Amino acid sequence: MSSLRSLRFNFARTRTLTGRLVSSRSVSSASSSIPITPKHNSSNSFYLSILAVSILSGVVGYSFNSSSSSSSATSSSSSSLNDAYFKNTKYGSPQDFKNAIQELRETFKDGPVDVDTTPDVLESHGFSSVNAYHEGHPYSVIVFPTSTQDVVKIVNIATKYKMPIVPYSGATSLEGQTLGHPLGGICIDLSGMDKILAINEEDSDIVVQPGCEWQEINATLKEKGIPLFFPLDPGPGATIGGMIATGCSGTNAVRYGTAKGEWFLNITAVLPNGEVIKTRQRSRKSSAGFDLTKLFVGAEGTLGIVTEATLRLAPLLPTSVAVVQFPDVKKATEATRDIINTGAGIQCIELLDSKFMYATNQFGASKRKWPEKDTLFIKLQGRLIILTTFCRVVLTTLSHIKPGPSQSFLTETSKLVQRIAAKHGGTGYEHAKSKEEADDLWADRKNAHFSTVALRPGCRSWPTDVCVPVSQLPTLVYETQKDLAETGLIATTVGHVGDGNFHTLMLIESDSDLAKAAAASDRMVKRAIALDGTCTGEHGVGLGKKKYLVDELGVETVELLKTIKRTIDPFNLFNPGKLYPGSVIPGSSASPKA
Repeated sequence: MSSLRSLRFNFARTRTLTGRLVSSRSVSSASSSIPITPKHNSSNSFYLSILAVSILSGVVGYSFNSSSSSSSATSSSSSSLNDAYFKNTKYGSPQDFKNAIQELRETFKDGPVDVDTTPDVLESHGFSSVNAYHEGHPYSVIVFPTSTQDVVKIVNIATKYKMPIVPYSGATSLEGQTLGHPLGGICIDLSGMDKILAINEEDSDIVVQPGCEWQEINATLKEKGIPLFFPLDPGPGATIGGMIATGCSGTNAVRYGTAKGEWFLNITAVLPNGEVIKTRQRSRKSSAGFDLTKLFVGAEGTLGIVTEATLRLAPLLPTSVAVVQFPDVKKATEATRDIINTGAGIQCIELLDSKFMYATNQFGASKRKWPEKDTLFIKLQGRLIILTTFCRVVLTTLSHIKPGPSQSFLTETSKLVQRIAAKHGGTGYEHAKSKEEADDLWADRKNAHFSTVALRPGCRSWPTDVCVPVSQLPTLVYETQKDLAETGLIATTVGHVGDGNFHTLMLIESDSDLAKAAAASDRMVKRAIALDGTCTGEHGVGLGKKKYLVDELGVETVELLKTIKRTIDPFNLFNPGKLYPGSVIPGSSASPKA
């Protein structure tokens, strides 16, 4: 294991980190300043020459590596992947950075863009309250753009002075994606670009800026009486820009998939050379070339800065909630697998282990006292009923259920789920009798983080996630729980088990706890990869998971990812040190393993 110096908490130092600054700055709501067509600038010939050389060298290097590498690469140290691109990155001098800040101030002197170098603002952006186990650093300057063209100007100045630039909005990421660079650099805070630009109800889509929160989108649709919603539901406060960057999902993933599905129809992005691209038109589907939108989904701001996105919306269907307890997590996950395989109308199916249920009782927010057993929280989904002059069509996945009101459908689905749960030892099955009761039940699931942390007031938590094929989930959860018990750490398990994704939340009070948590997380990830899974189902890679990508994807695949990075960002300015194995962060105290 690498040095834990980069992970240790500084208990003597108290930071107040809000994750997202609340500001009264006025932001223009006009969308006319945001271009949606590619900008072609003939003045970029020098950059394009460098880009051409980068493409050629990248392809040659990749081809050579592919031809000489073993086809079954199972493990590789970071040293073998620290190629010249990452090793030889040259950033500007301290004087260059000062000159860049001065030019930013001059460029935006007439507003409305703020250029902030206040120490507490630099620190609050460069560190994090939600992933303090990763090493952060204060930025040199924070800039708050209001339009795509503002972002273009910032990027051009960063390129001129060779200054790292990191996008930031909700700051809810868990693997260090928005943490500051050791040399400082520019943090481009997009939280003020939070407008809904257009709602196309007939087409079931919506156009938004990157600082818009997913919860605000759904609240706005509800307020306007539009029976649609955006189904990706990560943590509270997550914004569209960050959701694209991390390839997120949430509790609804079992029914609606993830950010890497078709929920982002297109994006507008500013590239490292200052060019603005729109990845495609607004049509529901397109076979015009390969999917550039997905190139940026999961890229964590290393390829471009998203300034606008078109999101697909889904019909808002009636739901209800059921809860059932099991003797152990193995039986609960086996029941989950069987429920999903029936094709039942399930929107979410969540595993909360016995320790979490104990924490829920202790936390005091719940309106009931729960059996302290491994529990499934299941959100059942209703159906649309379409009446015509010649037939009654019921949109359902259960062909044996007779057409009827949506509530009848929910009841029949509930009975099916109860039967399957009973086969696996499920007891205490409870189906909400009203919407209010369903909301109360689901609130206990959504309070997972706060309930767990309440077990040790004042402690920090280490949340991590992995994902495996659903058939392997019972084995993975069982072995991980056994492992966590042996560490002596207080830890809870919460899983989006319907798609094989689960999380652990380990509580930390000391450096000793931190070392145990780091080791347990490492074993959990390696266990998942060995089961044909992934090191992260939805948190993303950032700083914390990049060392596992070679084991998961193989050397050749990782080299292709790096070739794309080198081609698009030849100066390695966009969120450097994150995502890519072998990317060295100059000045960092941690020696990366990957």
